[in-house]
Amino acid sequence: MNSRTAVLAVAAIFLLAVGGGAVVWATFLRGDDVAPLSLPSTAPNTASSSAATGSADPSSAAASLPPASGSAFDAASLPGAWTIGADSVVGYRVRERLAELSADSDAVGRTSSITGTATIAGSGTRLTVTAAEFSVDMTTLASDKRMRDNRLRTQGLETDTFTTSTFKLTQPLTIPEDGARGNTVIVTLHGDLTLHGVTKTVDIPAKAQVNGNLIQVVGSLSFPFSDYGIVAPNIANFVSVEDTGTLEFLVNLTKG
Repeated sequence: MNSRTAVLAVAAIFLLAVGGGAVVWATFLRGDDVAPLSLPSTAPNTASSSAATGSADPSSAAASLPPASGSAFDAASLPGAWTIGADSVVGYRVRERLAELSADSDAVGRTSSITGTATIAGSGTRLTVTAAEFSVDMTTLASDKRMRDNRLRTQGLETDTFTTSTFKLTQPLTIPEDGARGNTVIVTLHGDLTLHGVTKTVDIPAKAQVNGNLIQVVGSLSFPFSDYGIVAPNIANFVSVEDTGTLEFLVNLTKG
């Protein structure tokens, strides 16, 4: 092979590699550019502050969820059984990589296939969540790329095998008094999270508010995949996922 032929061969290989990399980037790594979940705005007379309720940016994923109607829920009506309502969302957020280059935004997958209940006891402004348990159908997780979703069926979350994830509150949660007046409050959900067949006791930071006829709770938890025995998806060491992921949720609870 003469030198000119060799140069052309190297150039061809380079172009194929770059072209292939572009295809992989477009397929896996362009990112979803989806804003973190946040609480929808409450009625003007019940919101504590714009900073507490989260972003009001129309591009926010939560901005598509309509605020509940009416004024703050009467505190006397809060005790009782609550169930997961419409527009509740649970999902994941991870950062993918092409070789050593990080994606420009997070990959985000979400589902509304959530069931569960919560029980509130007490009277007046002294209220406690005494029990709560939620279940998510992991097989319905969807992102903006079907190839990614299909890969998670057998890699990473392995949703074909571990079809359900659950969270169970194991410690009563006292609701701050402002919560009964419709203001956004900061809470910590202490309980058992089962993911990928592994159960861990976790503390999930969250925000909650009474908004019309709903109790709305938003929160997230970041953790190393190794905590739950998850092996990050990897395609020939070329396309990979960072070793930490984030669980995020926005749930709307309705009475009865």
